[in-house]
Amino acid sequence: TALPDSFAVRYRSAQAQASVAFHARGIQATQKHYGHIIASGRQYIWPMTDSPVSLHRSGPPETILPSLTHQYLKALQDAVAAGDKTALADIATLAPEVPSVWAALGEQAEKDGQIVEAYAYFRVGYHRGLDALRQNGWKGSGFVRWEHESNRGFLSALDGLRRTASAIAELHEAERCALFLRQLDPAWPSA
Repeated sequence: TALPDSFAVRYRSAQAQASVAFHARGIQATQKHYGHIIASGRQYIWPMTDSPVSLHRSGPPETILPSLTHQYLKALQDAVAAGDKTALADIATLAPEVPSVWAALGEQAEKDGQIVEAYAYFRVGYHRGLDALRQNGWKGSGFVRWEHESNRGFLSALDGLRRTASAIAELHEAERCALFLRQLDPAWPSA
């Protein structure tokens, strides 16, 4: 098939810089559609969106999640300090979209030796964190650094998922989580 009009995608990696030109036209860009191009014998599939992708000369963009309100932050800190799983569950009921709550529940379950339960809490926190990142402009790549306190709930959930996946011998998941952590924050310590 002939490919009309030029659609250029430029990307930068740590080891090499490349520029690949695709040709595409007439594809409605929504979250539910995927672009599919075959060029030079290679197949490329990428999710398409209505939102513009910002490319930075200084490297990938950084996403910083919004901070918790003082009310939730104080309640979460108090519940964690007391090791009160019931209070943490109550906070999760009031704010299920907050990854920090799920990470704290996972850490408490892990301390109590309930590894499968901890794994489930961490997985929920990870997915709630991905939702929050997307709502705050993350496009599936870029930095989400530990140095920003508001990112720590998501990163803690992801790291907890890594630990508990390893504990239940889900080694591919543990490796995937470890790699993702280092991609999100290159300063993340190796496991």
